[in-house]
Amino acid sequence: MQVWPGKAYPLGATFDGAGTNFAVFSEVARRVELCLLNEDGSETAVELRESDAFVRHAYLPGVMPGQRYGFRVHGPYAPERGHRCNPAKLLLDPYARAVSGGIDWHEAVYGYRFGQPDERNDLDSAPHTMASVVVNPYFDWGDDRKPRTDYHHTILYEAHVKGLTMLHPELPPELRGSYAALAHPAVIEHLSRLGVTALELMPVHQFVQDHRLVDAGLRNYWGYNTIGFFAPHNAYASWGDRGQQVLEFKTAVRALHRAGIEVILDVVYNHTAEGNHLGPTLSFRGLDNASYYRLTDDPRYYMDTTGTGNSLLMRSPHVLQLIMDSLRYWVTEMHVDGFRFDLAATLARQFHEVDRLSSFFDLVQQDPVVSQVKLIAEPWDLGEGGYQVGNFPPLWTEWNGRYRDTVRDLWRGEPRTLAEFASRLTGSSDLYQDDGRRPLASVNFVTCHDGFTLRDLVSYDRKHNEANGEGGRDGESHNRSWNCGAEGPTEDREVLSLRARQQRNFIATLMLSQGVPMLSHGDEFGRSQNGNNNVYCQDNELAWVHWPTGDGAPAGTADGPGADGVDLELLEFTRAMVWLRRDHPVFRRRRFFHGRPVEGTHDELSDIAWFTPEGEEMARQDWEAAHARSLTVFLNGGAISEPGPRGERLDDDSFLLMFNAGERSQEFSVPVGHGRQWRVVVDTGRAGGIGTGTSPEVSAGGRLTLIDRSLVVLRRPR
Repeated sequence: MQVWPGKAYPLGATFDGAGTNFAVFSEVARRVELCLLNEDGSETAVELRESDAFVRHAYLPGVMPGQRYGFRVHGPYAPERGHRCNPAKLLLDPYARAVSGGIDWHEAVYGYRFGQPDERNDLDSAPHTMASVVVNPYFDWGDDRKPRTDYHHTILYEAHVKGLTMLHPELPPELRGSYAALAHPAVIEHLSRLGVTALELMPVHQFVQDHRLVDAGLRNYWGYNTIGFFAPHNAYASWGDRGQQVLEFKTAVRALHRAGIEVILDVVYNHTAEGNHLGPTLSFRGLDNASYYRLTDDPRYYMDTTGTGNSLLMRSPHVLQLIMDSLRYWVTEMHVDGFRFDLAATLARQFHEVDRLSSFFDLVQQDPVVSQVKLIAEPWDLGEGGYQVGNFPPLWTEWNGRYRDTVRDLWRGEPRTLAEFASRLTGSSDLYQDDGRRPLASVNFVTCHDGFTLRDLVSYDRKHNEANGEGGRDGESHNRSWNCGAEGPTEDREVLSLRARQQRNFIATLMLSQGVPMLSHGDEFGRSQNGNNNVYCQDNELAWVHWPTGDGAPAGTADGPGADGVDLELLEFTRAMVWLRRDHPVFRRRRFFHGRPVEGTHDELSDIAWFTPEGEEMARQDWEAAHARSLTVFLNGGAISEPGPRGERLDDDSFLLMFNAGERSQEFSVPVGHGRQWRVVVDTGRAGGIGTGTSPEVSAGGRLTLIDRSLVVLRRPR
């Protein structure tokens, strides 16, 4: 075999049409072997003799796409000094574009002997672990163009590749649960009709099935256990795992883009699947443990702000390079449109405290590629001072956990909620305005993958996680949920009717709020997980989305889901609310409300006003009253301060939003002086919830009765 010197950059395996360049970083290694894996289980070892700035490299003519490989690193094994090199362990390339196979959790994949953590384990891990794969980078993108949807037009839809598609009756069985399923016309049609503009995919970076879960007969369903930051997870590929997963993922992105749907990845750059000091040796640990991980004062152990056993060392230039190279790769080569960063507060930890101006954020800010896509932070981690909602840099948007909590509290009837609810409804200016950000910095959500589904939020007071086998210790215990009078399944029609109404309330509130709304997959159908609020290990029908069967089963009604568990009436309501939002710029403003008339809009009325149910302007005592759970909001479509895309003045209909979160019916008066004639367009207290052309008209000073826990939207044409 010919071995040429090759180049130190780019890192990883780079095929150029005639051969492949291999490059890998390790500062601590004395010697690095590239091992080409043969089909008979044997290896062809090539020592990487060339080294530049601790990057070992070589070019091998004739090595083609599909070739499996790994590294063996000869260096110090001294855990007490933070070093864990062991050439008996076949290591994944941190820059591998594809990964083949899985892990069988034989003792050989660990650096120590079971029961003897201080004794080095020299068993060969190659037969028991995954392999890196050389990938063909060439792909016909055709006329693919990124949608580049502005935030104020964005409707996010959080989904799981497998969970969304595994039970879809119109998909061929061989495609279900795969990237190819995302590209199927039936899935794309559903997203398009729903009004979704961006699909936020739960982790698709190559992840690992945890040893503990496998032993318990469970699976790592969510995928927050990354081992390959460049490789699409191979179990979601229906075409094969020798590089075909890359082509399949690209094909899905191309199809979604043609439908005008962006692809945003949920990424986990805060830790890896190698866990704590008792975890396996799969890649980073064996290459250069101290360069990749945050170690404690005793270097045998790992600092953990993620709850997973380790945290990446964010002050290491090599870790920062790895993350930035990965982000750029997914944007430039895989054509994704943005990222949601899991436990993003960890990325800001250079030393111990969360530092908003850490090196990572500086690098993102100045990067000409990454800075131009959507960047969404989950603004917390498990470390001290880790809850950082509202504290990320101006370039970023954030999952607004305070929005979720406040909206849940309002509709379950918590006292003294109105004032904070008003802030959340109008874009959370208390969180984002001081540092120059705008309402669009807030990603609003009521539910997400982590916690109850929307239907379970109104059906359970407590979590029911027995299937996880952790004795109820897992999952959030304070869910701000309310079961509406019965725990779990019931045949009580009053309870079912209230639950259906509460789901409509949550969907409507989300779509009427300033900011960027995010739906969780299946909530539009009334999906249930039977009260399990932590299905991270449930790769089965409990966690998968149940679609309409089309077999004649009764559809959902005002009293809840139909026989197949699907609530088609809720689906129609959700679609209507999404399109109401998309059709009216007054619900998706790019600037915060002024609370006064807006100069230059030719409208003497304030852009927003708040009223008691009696139609009087809210006073301080109205906001602070413990029993107050009702109010009216006036949104002036003639006083939108920001211009349109061509500098034109935006002019929209005006709306009155009436909220009755109380436990009794409430009579509301239409405020005088803000429009003469109004028509009801949304009433969550009615079956269906959406007004029609024959919906009642109400004059200024007129009165409407809202039943308990309902909201009404009235529209006045411009």
